Amino acid sequence: MEKPNILLIMSDQHRADCFGFEGRGVKTPHLDLLAQQGTRFSACITPNVVCMPSRSALLTGMLPLTNGVHDNGIDLDEALAENGFAGSLSRAGYDTCFIGKAHFSSNHSYGNRPTGRCENIPSSHQFADDWHGPYMGFDQVELMQLGHNYWLPERPPGGLHYERWYHADGMGDVKDALYKQALAPFTDAAQTHNSALPTAWHNSTWVGDRTVSFLKQQGLEQRHARTLAQAPKPFCAWVSMADPHHPFDAPAPWCWMHRPEDVDLPKHRSLDLDRRPWWHRAALESTPGGTPESRKVRQEYSRMKFETDAQLRDITANYYGMVSLVDHQVGRILAALQEEGLADNTLVVFTSDHGELLGDHGLMLKGPMHYEGLLRVGLVVRGPGVGAGQVVQDPVSTLDLAATFGDYAATPIGTAVHSNSLRPLLEGQSQAQRDHAFNEWRLGTSRCGVALDLRTVRTQTAKLTLEMTSGAGEMYDLYNDPHECNNLFDDLNARGLREELIQRLMSRPDDILENLSDPVGPA
Repeated sequence: MEKPNILLIMSDQHRADCFGFEGRGVKTPHLDLLAQQGTRFSACITPNVVCMPSRSALLTGMLPLTNGVHDNGIDLDEALAENGFAGSLSRAGYDTCFIGKAHFSSNHSYGNRPTGRCENIPSSHQFADDWHGPYMGFDQVELMQLGHNYWLPERPPGGLHYERWYHADGMGDVKDALYKQALAPFTDAAQTHNSALPTAWHNSTWVGDRTVSFLKQQGLEQRHARTLAQAPKPFCAWVSMADPHHPFDAPAPWCWMHRPEDVDLPKHRSLDLDRRPWWHRAALESTPGGTPESRKVRQEYSRMKFETDAQLRDITANYYGMVSLVDHQVGRILAALQEEGLADNTLVVFTSDHGELLGDHGLMLKGPMHYEGLLRVGLVVRGPGVGAGQVVQDPVSTLDLAATFGDYAATPIGTAVHSNSLRPLLEGQSQAQRDHAFNEWRLGTSRCGVALDLRTVRTQTAKLTLEMTSGAGEMYDLYNDPHECNNLFDDLNARGLREELIQRLMSRPDDILENLSDPVGPA
């Protein structure tokens, strides 16, 4: 029996409710169809709410405090990554490939020091144009270095595959100018504009293009193997787009797809810090540490605010447009999979690394406030044996994908010590219920000016976050309080629920690293 191909498609900073099938007014027809054809998980959380730790946990199947990547700016150990799902599947005969934004290594470093990693801007010039891996267990890679246009694409000889393609025709300055040009209607919302950069040059389109090309080559090779009466070599590809991560800068026509007056705003969109644990206010009001460069990035880029509903509507409309652009690329990729005869034997997974606060409780972007908009991510799976039209409400994690891929490939994943295969849930085995999922984040003072050790546990109907040093916490009854207005952590009437959730939190395996590294660059 042929082993299935595995195709993981990821967006960046994509809320779990920002899909058409979730009921919000976001246009995602291809992802809606994927959910109809397969199974979606309505209570999937990320193991960490920022990029590098969530991605490193997914690759390894290890929680962040065990694989060592507990915040952005900490490079994933390459030897550990080699034993993650990509390296394990490669050694088992899979053709493994990564396309797009990886973010397993820091892009920046304090003092602009080279780290020797391809993703590090001061080191990227050391990698020739014809370098395509291996990297982090993937045999072949086509990478973008940043993907977020707050920093325009790095100029060669720096940058990676996308940046060098972007500048290869000599029109990099023209493209940069078009990106900065704002199209009407105009807005005064922070980090938000309708970009005049043509969609053909946008990095999400480049990821779609390179993925379609990869699938065409895979289809050719697998058909050729069958003509020789040989078992085709399966592939495992991780395809990663950088949208809808801020800045909110969708190109035309995607920036016009959702009218600001039509978007849905959060029911509770005002800061209510007096009702929250101490670290919410401290993280927003303390001065970040680190170098002047890193403080500037965190103050100007990572602490975005909105002042009015009109600004939030403009931000949300552009965010929705970026989601729809991702959906369009998903449609192109799925069409190529079908055209190449690969669809029937490919496990297709769509998810994101983490969510986006998008105005919830007056907050934007991400931070140490583990509301559902940030913690919960979409997870949709289609493939051989996967039930169609299923909605699984069990609490699971993107961390579980490593073991899931190993299960379908009949290959153990050496690092996946915290990962549990989703295959029984995908195939409708009722006895395979899941009780809870974990999230954890250890922050130094350099990120937001206060050191935190946050651990979160989520069940199907409740959630608790504990700050391990101070013992303070927050707890929400998600069934009766889906907007997370009432913090029940100190409510005497909720002591039973608190004790249950703390016991679940403390059931985390006792394998946390003793000497955790500090971040080397701005988040």
